[in-house]
Amino acid sequence: MVEELKNHINGEWVSSSTDQYVDVINPATTKMIGKTPMSTTKEVEEAIQTAKESFWEWRSTPPVERARYLFKLQNLIEENYDRLSEAVVEENGKNIKSARAEVQRALENVEVAAGIPSLVQGYNSEDIARGIDEKAIKQPMGVFTCIVPFNFPAMIPFWFVPYAIATGNTYIIKPSEKVPYTAQILMELIEEAGIPEGVVNLVHGGKEVSTTLLESDDIEGVSFVGSTPVAKKVYTKAAMEGKRAQCQGGACNFITVMPDANLEAAKSNIFSSFFACAGQRCLAGQNLVAVGDETYDQLKEMVVEQVPNIKVGYGLDEGVEMGPLITAKAKESILSRIDEAIDQGAKVLVDGRDIEVEGYEDGHFIGPVVLTGDIHDLDIVHEEIFGPVMNLIKVDTFEEARDLINSNNYGNAANIYTQSGKWARKFAYEVEGGNIGINIGVPAPVPHFPFSGMKDSFFGDLHAQGRDVIDFYTEKKIVIERYL
Repeated sequence: MVEELKNHINGEWVSSSTDQYVDVINPATTKMIGKTPMSTTKEVEEAIQTAKESFWEWRSTPPVERARYLFKLQNLIEENYDRLSEAVVEENGKNIKSARAEVQRALENVEVAAGIPSLVQGYNSEDIARGIDEKAIKQPMGVFTCIVPFNFPAMIPFWFVPYAIATGNTYIIKPSEKVPYTAQILMELIEEAGIPEGVVNLVHGGKEVSTTLLESDDIEGVSFVGSTPVAKKVYTKAAMEGKRAQCQGGACNFITVMPDANLEAAKSNIFSSFFACAGQRCLAGQNLVAVGDETYDQLKEMVVEQVPNIKVGYGLDEGVEMGPLITAKAKESILSRIDEAIDQGAKVLVDGRDIEVEGYEDGHFIGPVVLTGDIHDLDIVHEEIFGPVMNLIKVDTFEEARDLINSNNYGNAANIYTQSGKWARKFAYEVEGGNIGINIGVPAPVPHFPFSGMKDSFFGDLHAQGRDVIDFYTEKKIVIERYL
C-alpha cells in the first residue's frame, strides 16, 4: 500500500483532510513511492497559529539552550546519514555521491547555526551624551516559512530552518510536493532532538498552501528557492504583504576556460559541473566558453572523447555518475529545447537524447548532450535549461567572454579556469555573478558565507546562510537609556 504523507503540526503527525494528492514518483524506476497531500487552507492556518502560539516560549529560551537542541539534531543527522542520502536518491534521482554531499551540507548548516549565541550579539556604546548610553539588541520576530524546490530536498530547507530557530523564531516548512520524504525524515529528527512542539512545523501542498503562507498576517518572512518567474511573484507578493523575503531564482551559468588552463587537471571538475545531478542545480554549468581557437579545439576533443563515457543510471547503482530528470515533463521540455536549438543551427557534438538505461527503460533519463557552433545568440545559451546540456562556445578574448556573461539576465554563478592571477582577479572583479569560481566547477559557498546571487537570480537584500541570514531573522532594537 502506497503511503499517504502527513503534516507535522504542534508536535503531532496529522493526516490531511484533503482529497487531492500528488503522486511521488521515483524518477529512475518510475514507480510510485508515495502520495503528497495538497493540504487545505484550514490546515495551513492551524500550523501558522501553532507556530505563533509557540513563539514567545521559544523566544524566551536562552540562545545557548536553543543551541543545545541543534547539537542534538546534528548528532541525529550524522546517525541517519545513509538513510537521508538514500531518500534523496529515491525521490530526487541524483546519484548517491551527490546525495551524500547534499546531506553533508545540510549537516554543516546545523553546525554553523549552533554557533548563533556568539553571532547574534548586539553592540553597546557608553556616553553617547553625558550620562546616556545606547545599545542595539537583535531580537527574533515571530513565524517564518520556506517554500523550497525539488532539487536539494535536504540541503535547501536547512539554509533556513536551523538559523531561524537558533535566533528564536518559529517555523513552517513547505517542501516540494515532488520530494516530500527527505523533509519528513528531517522533521522526524527535529522531533527526536526534543525541539519543543510547535517550534518547527511541516505542511505539504502546492500553490494554495504557498499562497496562504504568503498572505497570512502572522508570517513575518519567507524564504523561496525556485524559478525566476515564481521568485519574482513570491517576492512581489511578500513585499505587498509587508514581509521580509529572500527569493533565489533561476540561473544560466558560464564557465570560461583561458588558454593557460590546466585542462587535464580540470576536466573532471568541469564535467561534474555540467552533468552531475543531471544539471538540475542552480550552480550547474550551462555554457562552456573557450577563449581562443586552440582552447576550443582542446575542449572539443576532450568533450567528444570523454563525455559519452559518463555513466548514466539509477543513483543507488554502483558507479553511476548521473541520474534521471525529476519528471517526464521535465525530460520532454529539455528535449524540445534541444531540438529547437538544432533547428536554429546548433551542431551536436555529443548526443545523449536516445539513451536507454538497462533495467530502467521507463526512467526519465537523458544522456549528456553537447552543442556547439554559432550559438552565441540562441535561447538555449541565454535561458535556464536545468538539464544535462553543455553549450560549447568559442570566443577570441577574455573581454568577449566577460561581455557574453554580463549580457545575460541571470547572475547566480560564473567560473573561470586559469593559472593567471591577472585573469582570475579581473574575472572576479568584472563579471556580474553572485558566486564566483576560480578553477572551481561548482562555487557553492560553505555555510558561514552567504549563498549569493545577482540580477534575475536573486530578489531581496539578505541571502541565505552566513551573517546575512542572522540579520534576516532578527530585528534590531535600539535602546537609549539614562538613569536619574
